[in-house]
Amino acid sequence: MPEELPADSFVAKGSWLFAQECNFVAGAMKEEMIPPASTLPEVAFCGKSNVGKSSLINALTNRKTLARVSHTPGRTQQINFFELGKCVMLADLPGYGYAKVSKKMRTGWNRLIVSYLKGRVDLRRVFVLVDARRGVKEHDIEVMKLLDKSAVPYQIVLTKGDHLAKKDVEPLLESVAKAIKKHGAALPEILLTSSSDRTGLDIVRAAIASLVLEKE
Repeated sequence: MPEELPADSFVAKGSWLFAQECNFVAGAMKEEMIPPASTLPEVAFCGKSNVGKSSLINALTNRKTLARVSHTPGRTQQINFFELGKCVMLADLPGYGYAKVSKKMRTGWNRLIVSYLKGRVDLRRVFVLVDARRGVKEHDIEVMKLLDKSAVPYQIVLTKGDHLAKKDVEPLLESVAKAIKKHGAALPEILLTSSSDRTGLDIVRAAIASLVLEKE
């Protein structure tokens, strides 16, 4: 563990953590290409195609091009691994649920994700990204069931929150809370974010810091 870790809140620790160097480690398009689990704790990000996953990862790490941002949904077809500050491995899982992608490709992605989940003993949490404008949809429920079955704890992160009117925030949170209530591996706290105006980024960073940095 690096020295000079902030001694105060996990918001400060999260800010410190995501200011560290972040490097691409590997990309896996097939099951056999998934690198062995490292000695570092790991967190993963998954979400429907075009949910803003790459934009969120870039915003969290204060980089513009760390994770590839594509304007063509379904383009990210591999798991990408990034090492952050020699403290944590970030896994960017392929987007799901894009209708124009072939059934064969969707099946392959599902197998890839299942294989990944089975082999990551140090996987601390999966952040399931959901478009705040859409709420939880069928494809999100399918992935949540998969994570429930794999007994992997996960947390819902709402993206594109800047598109919501203030009056719509509370009803959305209530709707999502109701949707995840029956899912045993889902954490109850829902995080609202925006990569554009940076809403909630400090809370996501703090959540990750609390999982991977030593507690005082």
